[in-house]
Amino acid sequence: MRIGVPKEIKNNEFRVGLVPSSVQELVHHGHQVVVETGAGLGAGIGDADYVAAGASIASSPDPIFAEADMIVKVKEPLAVERKRLRKGQILFTYLHLAPDAEQTRDLVASGAICIAYETVTAPNGSLPLLTPMSEVAGRLAPQVGAHSLEKAQGGRGVLLGGVPGVPAAEVVILGGGVSGTHAAMIAVGMGAKVTVVDRSAEALKRLATQFGTAISTVFSSRSAIEELVRRADLLIGTVLIPGAAAPKLVTRAMLKTMKPGAVIVDVAIDQGGCVETSHATTHADPTYVVDGVVHYCVANMPGAVARTSTFALNNVTLPFALSLANLGWKLALAQDVHLRHGLNVCEGNVTCEPVAEAHGLPYVNAETAIGM
Repeated sequence: MRIGVPKEIKNNEFRVGLVPSSVQELVHHGHQVVVETGAGLGAGIGDADYVAAGASIASSPDPIFAEADMIVKVKEPLAVERKRLRKGQILFTYLHLAPDAEQTRDLVASGAICIAYETVTAPNGSLPLLTPMSEVAGRLAPQVGAHSLEKAQGGRGVLLGGVPGVPAAEVVILGGGVSGTHAAMIAVGMGAKVTVVDRSAEALKRLATQFGTAISTVFSSRSAIEELVRRADLLIGTVLIPGAAAPKLVTRAMLKTMKPGAVIVDVAIDQGGCVETSHATTHADPTYVVDGVVHYCVANMPGAVARTSTFALNNVTLPFALSLANLGWKLALAQDVHLRHGLNVCEGNVTCEPVAEAHGLPYVNAETAIGM
Protein backbone atom coordinates (compact mmCIF):
# COMPACT_ATOMS: atom_id res chain seq x y z
CA MET A 1 0.00 0.00 0.00
CA ARG A 2 1.09 3.57 -0.70
CA ILE A 3 0.68 5.65 2.46
CA GLY A 4 0.74 9.44 2.46
CA VAL A 5 1.51 11.83 5.32
CA PRO A 6 0.64 15.45 4.51
CA LYS A 7 1.71 18.39 6.62
CA GLU A 8 -1.01 19.53 9.00
CA ILE A 9 -2.45 22.92 8.00
CA LYS A 10 -4.81 23.63 10.91
CA ASN A 11 -3.85 26.81 12.79
CA ASN A 12 -0.78 26.16 14.95
CA GLU A 13 -1.02 22.38 14.51
CA PHE A 14 2.51 20.99 14.72
CA ARG A 15 1.81 17.28 15.17
CA VAL A 16 2.40 14.80 12.35
CA GLY A 17 0.60 11.58 11.43
CA LEU A 18 3.61 9.23 11.41
CA VAL A 19 7.01 9.35 13.12
CA PRO A 20 10.13 7.74 11.58
CA SER A 21 9.86 4.58 13.69
CA SER A 22 6.29 4.06 12.41
CA VAL A 23 7.47 4.66 8.85
CA GLN A 24 10.21 2.08 9.33
CA GLU A 25 7.66 -0.51 10.49
CA LEU A 26 5.39 0.12 7.52
CA VAL A 27 8.29 -0.03 5.06
CA HIS A 28 9.49 -3.25 6.69
CA HIS A 29 6.09 -4.76 5.88
CA GLY A 30 6.48 -3.86 2.22
CA HIS A 31 4.57 -0.58 2.05
CA GLN A 32 5.60 2.75 0.52
CA VAL A 33 5.41 5.90 2.64
CA VAL A 34 5.46 9.42 1.20
CA VAL A 35 5.80 12.36 3.60
CA GLU A 36 5.28 16.01 2.66
CA THR A 37 8.43 18.07 3.14
CA GLY A 38 8.52 19.77 6.52
CA ALA A 39 5.60 17.75 7.88
CA GLY A 40 7.50 16.72 11.00
CA LEU A 41 9.42 19.90 11.76
CA GLY A 42 6.93 21.11 14.36
CA ALA A 43 7.53 17.89 16.30
CA GLY A 44 11.30 18.13 15.89
CA ILE A 45 11.50 15.59 13.03
CA GLY A 46 13.34 16.53 9.84
CA ASP A 47 12.95 15.22 6.30
CA ALA A 48 16.28 13.41 6.63
CA ASP A 49 14.89 11.40 9.55
CA TYR A 50 12.04 10.17 7.35
CA VAL A 51 14.34 9.35 4.45
CA ALA A 52 16.57 7.35 6.81
CA ALA A 53 13.49 5.39 7.88
CA GLY A 54 12.65 4.53 4.26
CA ALA A 55 10.15 7.23 3.29
CA SER A 56 10.23 9.41 0.21
CA ILE A 57 9.61 13.14 0.42
CA ALA A 58 7.00 15.05 -1.60
CA SER A 59 7.41 18.75 -2.23
CA SER A 60 3.68 19.46 -1.80
CA PRO A 61 0.48 17.72 -0.65
CA ASP A 62 -0.78 17.30 -4.22
CA PRO A 63 1.01 14.04 -5.11
CA ILE A 64 0.26 12.63 -1.66
CA PHE A 65 -3.51 13.05 -2.00
CA ALA A 66 -3.43 12.12 -5.69
CA GLU A 67 -1.48 8.86 -5.33
CA ALA A 68 -1.76 7.53 -1.75
CA ASP A 69 -4.07 4.62 -0.97
CA MET A 70 -4.23 5.75 2.67
CA ILE A 71 -3.80 9.22 4.15
CA VAL A 72 -2.60 9.27 7.76
CA LYS A 73 -3.13 12.59 9.54
CA VAL A 74 -3.72 13.97 13.02
CA LYS A 75 -6.49 16.54 12.71
CA GLU A 76 -9.62 16.56 10.59
CA PRO A 77 -9.07 17.54 6.95
CA LEU A 78 -9.81 21.18 6.23
CA ALA A 79 -11.93 22.17 3.23
CA VAL A 80 -8.99 22.39 0.83
CA GLU A 81 -7.84 18.92 1.90
CA ARG A 82 -11.30 17.42 1.65
CA LYS A 83 -11.50 18.48 -2.00
CA ARG A 84 -8.39 16.37 -2.68
CA LEU A 85 -9.80 13.14 -1.24
CA ARG A 86 -10.64 10.43 -3.76
CA LYS A 87 -13.27 7.73 -3.94
CA GLY A 88 -11.97 4.56 -2.28
CA GLN A 89 -9.10 6.35 -0.52
CA ILE A 90 -8.63 5.62 3.19
CA LEU A 91 -8.46 8.57 5.59
CA PHE A 92 -7.17 7.67 9.05
CA THR A 93 -7.22 10.60 11.48
CA TYR A 94 -9.25 12.42 14.13
CA LEU A 95 -12.55 13.60 12.61
CA HIS A 96 -14.96 14.80 15.37
CA LEU A 97 -17.86 14.91 12.93
CA ALA A 98 -20.84 15.31 15.27
CA PRO A 99 -20.51 19.10 15.63
CA ASP A 100 -19.23 19.61 12.05
CA ALA A 101 -21.96 19.28 9.39
CA GLU A 102 -19.85 20.80 6.60
CA GLN A 103 -17.01 18.34 7.06
CA THR A 104 -19.46 15.45 7.27
CA ARG A 105 -21.12 16.44 3.98
CA ASP A 106 -17.75 16.82 2.24
CA LEU A 107 -16.51 13.43 3.42
CA VAL A 108 -19.73 11.77 2.30
CA ALA A 109 -19.38 13.43 -1.11
CA SER A 110 -15.73 12.36 -1.43
CA GLY A 111 -16.52 8.64 -1.47
CA ALA A 112 -13.53 8.04 0.81
CA ILE A 113 -13.31 5.53 3.66
CA CYS A 114 -12.97 7.72 6.73
CA ILE A 115 -11.83 6.07 9.96
CA ALA A 116 -11.84 8.27 13.06
CA TYR A 117 -9.28 7.74 15.80
CA GLU A 118 -11.74 8.94 18.43
CA THR A 119 -14.31 6.17 17.93
CA VAL A 120 -11.98 3.15 17.65
CA THR A 121 -12.64 1.05 20.74
CA ALA A 122 -10.84 -1.48 22.94
CA PRO A 123 -12.21 -4.72 24.45
CA ASN A 124 -12.74 -2.96 27.80
CA GLY A 125 -14.87 -0.27 26.14
CA SER A 126 -12.21 2.43 26.28
CA LEU A 127 -11.11 4.62 23.36
CA PRO A 128 -7.41 3.71 22.92
CA LEU A 129 -6.61 6.20 20.13
CA LEU A 130 -8.27 9.08 21.95
CA THR A 131 -6.76 8.26 25.34
CA PRO A 132 -3.21 9.66 24.85
CA MET A 133 -4.52 12.97 23.55
CA SER A 134 -7.08 13.08 26.35
CA GLU A 135 -4.22 12.57 28.78
CA VAL A 136 -2.26 15.41 27.19
CA ALA A 137 -5.25 17.78 27.05
CA GLY A 138 -6.18 16.94 30.63
CA ARG A 139 -2.67 17.68 31.86
CA LEU A 140 -2.54 20.90 29.85
CA ALA A 141 -5.90 22.21 31.10
CA PRO A 142 -4.81 23.34 34.60
CA GLN A 143 -1.62 24.76 33.09
CA VAL A 144 -3.41 26.94 30.53
CA GLY A 145 -6.14 27.69 33.05
CA ALA A 146 -3.60 28.93 35.59
CA HIS A 147 -2.05 31.17 32.95
CA SER A 148 -5.46 32.51 31.92
CA LEU A 149 -6.24 33.36 35.56
CA GLU A 150 -3.35 35.83 35.56
CA LYS A 151 -4.54 39.45 35.53
CA ALA A 152 -2.56 40.28 32.38
CA GLN A 153 -4.48 37.55 30.56
CA GLY A 154 -7.86 38.92 31.65
CA GLY A 155 -8.28 36.58 34.61
CA ARG A 156 -9.05 37.21 38.28
CA GLY A 157 -5.41 37.53 39.25
CA VAL A 158 -5.54 34.33 41.32
CA LEU A 159 -2.62 31.96 41.84
CA LEU A 160 -3.87 28.42 41.45
CA GLY A 161 -2.07 27.10 44.53
CA GLY A 162 -2.47 30.20 46.69
CA VAL A 163 0.18 31.05 49.29
CA PRO A 164 0.29 30.70 53.10
CA GLY A 165 -2.50 32.83 54.47
CA VAL A 166 -4.30 33.12 51.11
CA PRO A 167 -6.55 30.27 49.92
CA ALA A 168 -5.89 28.27 46.78
CA ALA A 169 -8.09 28.63 43.72
CA GLU A 170 -11.20 26.48 43.42
CA VAL A 171 -10.96 24.19 40.39
CA VAL A 172 -14.09 22.39 39.24
CA ILE A 173 -13.69 19.57 36.70
CA LEU A 174 -16.77 18.37 34.82
CA GLY A 175 -16.16 14.75 33.88
CA GLY A 176 -14.07 12.15 35.65
CA GLY A 177 -12.83 10.24 32.61
CA VAL A 178 -9.32 10.22 31.19
CA SER A 179 -9.00 13.99 30.66
CA GLY A 180 -10.71 14.82 33.93
CA THR A 181 -8.53 12.44 35.93
CA HIS A 182 -5.33 13.85 34.44
CA ALA A 183 -6.56 17.41 34.95
CA ALA A 184 -7.22 16.62 38.59
CA MET A 185 -3.75 15.15 39.01
CA ILE A 186 -2.05 18.31 37.72
CA ALA A 187 -4.39 20.70 39.54
CA VAL A 188 -3.77 18.87 42.83
CA GLY A 189 -0.05 19.02 42.15
CA MET A 190 -0.31 22.78 41.63
CA GLY A 191 -1.96 23.11 45.04
CA ALA A 192 -5.51 23.93 43.96
CA LYS A 193 -8.71 22.98 45.76
CA VAL A 194 -10.18 20.45 43.33
CA THR A 195 -13.72 19.11 42.85
CA VAL A 196 -14.56 16.54 40.17
CA VAL A 197 -18.14 16.03 38.99
CA ASP A 198 -19.37 12.90 37.21
CA ARG A 199 -22.63 11.02 36.76
CA SER A 200 -20.94 7.61 37.10
CA ALA A 201 -20.78 6.27 40.64
CA GLU A 202 -17.98 3.94 39.52
CA ALA A 203 -15.93 6.85 38.20
CA LEU A 204 -16.37 8.73 41.47
CA LYS A 205 -15.28 5.65 43.46
CA ARG A 206 -12.20 5.29 41.23
CA LEU A 207 -11.28 8.93 41.72
CA ALA A 208 -11.78 8.71 45.49
CA THR A 209 -9.53 5.65 45.61
CA GLN A 210 -6.87 7.31 43.47
CA PHE A 211 -6.80 10.73 45.14
CA GLY A 212 -8.17 10.11 48.62
CA THR A 213 -8.92 13.38 50.38
CA ALA A 214 -6.83 15.43 47.93
CA ILE A 215 -9.99 16.09 45.88
CA SER A 216 -13.74 16.24 46.44
CA THR A 217 -16.10 14.21 44.28
CA VAL A 218 -19.68 15.22 43.51
CA PHE A 219 -22.40 13.29 41.71
CA SER A 220 -23.55 15.26 38.67
CA SER A 221 -26.91 17.00 38.86
CA ARG A 222 -28.09 20.34 37.56
CA SER A 223 -28.25 21.83 41.06
CA ALA A 224 -24.75 20.57 41.92
CA ILE A 225 -23.31 22.02 38.72
CA GLU A 226 -25.09 25.35 39.32
CA GLU A 227 -23.54 25.62 42.79
CA LEU A 228 -20.03 24.56 41.75
CA VAL A 229 -19.97 26.83 38.69
CA ARG A 230 -20.80 29.79 40.91
CA ARG A 231 -17.87 28.98 43.24
CA ALA A 232 -15.25 28.08 40.62
CA ASP A 233 -12.19 30.15 39.85
CA LEU A 234 -11.29 27.68 37.11
CA LEU A 235 -13.85 25.41 35.43
CA ILE A 236 -12.50 22.58 33.26
CA GLY A 237 -14.99 20.79 31.00
CA THR A 238 -13.94 17.27 29.95
CA VAL A 239 -17.31 15.63 29.24
CA LEU A 240 -17.29 13.00 26.48
CA ILE A 241 -20.00 10.94 24.79
CA PRO A 242 -18.14 8.84 22.18
CA GLY A 243 -18.86 10.03 18.66
CA ALA A 244 -21.62 12.42 19.74
CA ALA A 245 -21.77 16.14 20.43
CA ALA A 246 -20.91 17.04 24.02
CA PRO A 247 -23.90 17.91 26.24
CA LYS A 248 -24.19 21.57 27.26
CA LEU A 249 -23.85 21.22 31.02
CA VAL A 250 -23.10 24.89 31.69
CA THR A 251 -25.76 27.30 30.47
CA ARG A 252 -25.50 31.01 29.73
CA ALA A 253 -27.58 31.64 32.85
CA MET A 254 -25.05 29.72 34.97
CA LEU A 255 -22.20 31.70 33.38
CA LYS A 256 -23.72 34.95 34.63
CA THR A 257 -23.32 33.69 38.22
CA MET A 258 -19.56 33.09 37.89
CA LYS A 259 -16.94 35.34 39.46
CA PRO A 260 -15.64 38.15 37.22
CA GLY A 261 -12.36 36.99 35.72
CA ALA A 262 -13.06 33.30 36.33
CA VAL A 263 -11.76 30.97 33.61
CA ILE A 264 -13.35 28.15 31.63
CA VAL A 265 -11.16 25.63 29.80
CA ASP A 266 -13.49 23.60 27.57
CA VAL A 267 -11.49 20.50 26.67
CA ALA A 268 -14.66 19.07 25.09
CA ILE A 269 -14.63 21.71 22.35
CA ASP A 270 -13.58 19.13 19.71
CA GLN A 271 -17.05 17.65 20.15
CA GLY A 272 -18.77 21.04 20.30
CA GLY A 273 -17.98 21.93 23.92
CA CYS A 274 -19.90 21.36 27.15
CA VAL A 275 -20.48 25.08 27.86
CA GLU A 276 -23.26 26.91 26.04
CA THR A 277 -21.04 29.93 25.33
CA SER A 278 -18.07 27.93 24.02
CA HIS A 279 -16.85 28.18 20.44
CA ALA A 280 -13.61 26.85 19.02
CA THR A 281 -10.50 29.01 19.22
CA THR A 282 -6.90 28.56 18.08
CA HIS A 283 -3.48 28.65 19.69
CA ALA A 284 -2.92 31.95 17.87
CA ASP A 285 -5.95 33.51 19.60
CA PRO A 286 -6.90 31.10 22.39
CA THR A 287 -9.29 33.06 24.62
CA TYR A 288 -12.30 35.32 24.54
CA VAL A 289 -14.55 36.81 27.24
CA VAL A 290 -18.30 36.37 27.73
CA ASP A 291 -20.06 37.99 30.71
CA GLY A 292 -16.68 38.69 32.30
CA VAL A 293 -15.60 35.03 32.14
CA VAL A 294 -12.48 34.04 30.18
CA HIS A 295 -13.07 31.12 27.79
CA TYR A 296 -10.15 28.98 26.57
CA CYS A 297 -11.53 26.73 23.83
CA VAL A 298 -8.60 25.66 21.66
CA ALA A 299 -9.76 22.74 19.53
CA ASN A 300 -6.32 21.14 19.23
CA MET A 301 -4.83 21.64 22.68
CA PRO A 302 -2.27 18.79 22.36
CA GLY A 303 -0.77 20.58 19.35
CA ALA A 304 0.88 22.95 21.83
CA VAL A 305 3.17 20.12 22.92
CA ALA A 306 3.53 18.61 19.48
CA ARG A 307 6.51 16.37 20.07
CA THR A 308 5.09 14.67 23.16
CA SER A 309 1.68 14.37 21.51
CA THR A 310 2.96 13.01 18.20
CA PHE A 311 4.96 10.19 19.75
CA ALA A 312 2.18 9.35 22.22
CA LEU A 313 -0.33 9.17 19.37
CA ASN A 314 1.90 7.00 17.17
CA ASN A 315 2.34 4.51 20.00
CA VAL A 316 -1.34 3.63 19.72
CA THR A 317 -2.21 4.27 16.06
CA LEU A 318 0.60 2.23 14.48
CA PRO A 319 -0.90 -1.25 15.04
CA PHE A 320 -4.15 -0.14 13.37
CA ALA A 321 -2.33 1.58 10.49
CA LEU A 322 -0.35 -1.63 9.93
CA SER A 323 -3.53 -3.69 9.92
CA LEU A 324 -5.20 -1.42 7.36
CA ALA A 325 -2.09 -1.48 5.17
CA ASN A 326 -1.40 -5.20 5.47
CA LEU A 327 -4.97 -6.44 5.03
CA GLY A 328 -6.70 -3.66 3.13
CA TRP A 329 -9.51 -1.71 4.71
CA LYS A 330 -12.34 -4.19 4.10
CA LEU A 331 -10.60 -7.21 5.59
CA ALA A 332 -9.02 -5.19 8.42
CA LEU A 333 -12.43 -3.83 9.43
CA ALA A 334 -14.14 -7.19 9.00
CA GLN A 335 -11.63 -8.94 11.25
CA ASP A 336 -11.48 -6.28 13.98
CA VAL A 337 -14.76 -5.04 15.45
CA HIS A 338 -12.89 -2.41 17.47
CA LEU A 339 -11.29 -0.87 14.40
CA ARG A 340 -14.68 -1.18 12.68
CA HIS A 341 -16.15 1.11 15.34
CA GLY A 342 -13.82 3.79 13.97
CA LEU A 343 -15.53 3.79 10.58
CA ASN A 344 -17.50 7.06 10.41
CA VAL A 345 -18.02 7.55 6.67
CA CYS A 346 -17.71 4.87 4.01
CA GLU A 347 -18.11 5.38 0.27
CA GLY A 348 -20.86 7.97 0.66
CA ASN A 349 -22.56 6.49 3.73
CA VAL A 350 -22.49 7.74 7.33
CA THR A 351 -21.60 4.70 9.42
CA CYS A 352 -21.43 6.29 12.87
CA GLU A 353 -24.93 6.52 14.35
CA PRO A 354 -24.37 9.57 16.61
CA VAL A 355 -22.97 11.49 13.62
CA ALA A 356 -25.97 10.56 11.46
CA GLU A 357 -28.35 11.62 14.25
CA ALA A 358 -26.52 14.90 14.80
CA HIS A 359 -26.95 15.93 11.16
CA GLY A 360 -30.21 14.22 10.24
CA LEU A 361 -28.49 11.96 7.72
CA PRO A 362 -29.28 8.33 6.85
CA TYR A 363 -27.33 5.80 8.91
CA VAL A 364 -25.82 2.63 7.47
CA ASN A 365 -24.14 0.28 9.93
CA ALA A 366 -20.50 -0.52 9.29
CA GLU A 367 -21.16 -4.21 8.66
CA THR A 368 -23.54 -3.39 5.81
CA ALA A 369 -21.19 -0.73 4.41
CA ILE A 370 -18.29 -3.15 4.10
CA GLY A 371 -20.44 -6.01 2.84
CA MET A 372 -20.26 -8.34 5.84
